[in-house]
Amino acid sequence: MSESQPRRRAARPAPNPGLAPDDPLRVFSERLRKIDGLDDLARAYPGREISIGRQRQQLEFYSDPDRPNAFAMVALEFFLVIAQYYREALPLRLILLLIAGQRAGGRIPLTQDDMAQILDVPRQKVNESLREIMSHGIVIKIGRGVYQFNPPYSYVAAELVRLSDGTTEYVQVDQADALAELRAAALPDLVRFPSLQHMREAIEEFRKERARQRRERRERFEAMTTQKEGDR
Repeated sequence: MSESQPRRRAARPAPNPGLAPDDPLRVFSERLRKIDGLDDLARAYPGREISIGRQRQQLEFYSDPDRPNAFAMVALEFFLVIAQYYREALPLRLILLLIAGQRAGGRIPLTQDDMAQILDVPRQKVNESLREIMSHGIVIKIGRGVYQFNPPYSYVAAELVRLSDGTTEYVQVDQADALAELRAAALPDLVRFPSLQHMREAIEEFRKERARQRRERRERFEAMTTQKEGDR
């Protein structure tokens, strides 16, 4: 019969010194205590200065009595595509101005002189950029000094109109009605049935061209480096 082996005692854990009684970090290991009033709060933290801010306000949006619904619905994909497509600032600035200038139904009562004055650029530059924008079906011309934003890209549904007698009238135009009116008109398919596909294809072609140019520059650099090493 084998002799019984003495039982091994479990190793004692290393002593944990813990935090000092006045260490601020002790608050994270303590249970939350109910505070009944500011006096209790002041007594709990005697070395702290207590201040009370104003009541939290609800999220506010820009609006005023003349424009209670001063917002335009804009397709996020439209923003993404034009940000990649346009390499110059003026067309993008002009598109933002046209979005901001919309009335109910997407009509934009701005002349090119107005646009040039607001953007502080020559009228000729505005004309060139506006033609470029219109060629993609983003905006169409309705009449002299009146344009229409293509509803699927950006649209303003309603506005408060001040009449000549001083009263106001709430005007609302459904997007479906605006689209039906456009599609009934003799307009290019790019406007009647808008699509950003042609701009996406142009972006892809531009990227391929940039990649080809970078590849050619890299090959020329490598050839020059090889030639210099051979001449040594």
